[in-house]
Amino acid sequence: MPGVPSGAQLNLGTVTRTLIKNLAAAADGDISVSGWVETVRDQKKVQFVVLRDESGAVQLVHPRQFAEDGTPEEDPIADTISGLSQGTFLTATGELKHDERVKLGGVEVKLDALTVSSRSVAETPIADDSGVDKRMDWRFLDLRRPEANLIFRIQTTLEHAWRTYWVEHDFIEVHTPKLMASPSESRAELFQVPYFDTVAYLAQSPQHFKQMAQAAGFGKIFEIGPAFRADPSFTSRHATEFTSIDSEISWIDSHEDVMKFHEELMVAGFQAVKDRHGAEIEALFGVEVTVPSVPFPRIPLAEAKEIVAKRGYEVPRADDDMDPEGERQIAAYVKETFDHEFVFLTDYAATIRPFYHMRHEDDQTLTNSYDLIFNGVEISTGAQREHRVEVLEAQATAKGLDTEELATYLDFFRYGVPSHGGFGMGLARVLMLMLHQTNIRETTYLFRGPTRLLP
Repeated sequence: MPGVPSGAQLNLGTVTRTLIKNLAAAADGDISVSGWVETVRDQKKVQFVVLRDESGAVQLVHPRQFAEDGTPEEDPIADTISGLSQGTFLTATGELKHDERVKLGGVEVKLDALTVSSRSVAETPIADDSGVDKRMDWRFLDLRRPEANLIFRIQTTLEHAWRTYWVEHDFIEVHTPKLMASPSESRAELFQVPYFDTVAYLAQSPQHFKQMAQAAGFGKIFEIGPAFRADPSFTSRHATEFTSIDSEISWIDSHEDVMKFHEELMVAGFQAVKDRHGAEIEALFGVEVTVPSVPFPRIPLAEAKEIVAKRGYEVPRADDDMDPEGERQIAAYVKETFDHEFVFLTDYAATIRPFYHMRHEDDQTLTNSYDLIFNGVEISTGAQREHRVEVLEAQATAKGLDTEELATYLDFFRYGVPSHGGFGMGLARVLMLMLHQTNIRETTYLFRGPTRLLP
């Protein structure tokens, strides 16, 4: 809640609510907490309810009331607890007691009153062992898991740290349009949508608009926003809509300048996550967040393929790219050799890079570009861009692109533009690999794929 400092109580109407994570630091006495029912133990003499909110869980306790002859007395709280179903949202007021014997946080609340806000259907449609697709059908319930809650708090911290780094280094934030009149790179993997009396395309990336900012003299820019790929892949790392992390900087000498900035940005984000959530990540995921050292290892793609071949794996792709197994193998080599989770693969062939990537000055078959591999998976592509309009036109034509369709983009370069470069990076992949998850569905709030448009 804006303006409420960490550790404060939240004043909601006439009720003063304390976040469960703050109970350990609160004094014994009257307290009010709100959340949803996780479990109920309805015993003969005492009842226990585990209540969870967005910050943690606490045990509520209610001794049943009995007359001197041992017969149960009228007890509205006991009746309410007996009727609670998992997922019911309620407010509990009572006496906070610190007791180191209580396994759940060392505190409990002895109930004085319960107010049910919203009852849950008794039978839940998913369980702890439900598969990922079933859980995605009921994502709002799946997100109640502490692990899921933590993922998106980590995401918040990571994005905030990146924005802080950008702002402190004098970057400008932009918000580029996601409806485009022409393709940003090619017609492959594009979503086409009706647009009044014509058609539009959902942006695959903000690439052209990032470069326009360089022609506009913005110097250094960033964007965190959606991107769309009409990719029919059903892998654990692909989505048709994803959050793209993009940045572009002017006055560079080569892609080395982009890589240097990129690795510094990653260090800033990982340090913030480790500082704020490191202990929780270790407790819930069994993962220690490692803040990477700089510089990251850099290996030209041709050399990386030779290394992988010596490890017993021949990359089968004929298009000069690295395949997923090759990425895993080179990552394993880097971990063994440099004890590093990141590696830049550099100098990709011009045949597999977009027309706007700058070529090597002394070898026109190679580009000033890179892929960033993290724990065996590519998370980003970056490059120095070609800023000479006549070269851009020639490279676009060589790739079979229609320069008339690219006219608006090419106009950016007819009126002067500095040397520049940048990258695009998938947010969900970074989170997936940081937490050693196996599927970006886990690190995407609401996943979109070829067969998923709900919820």
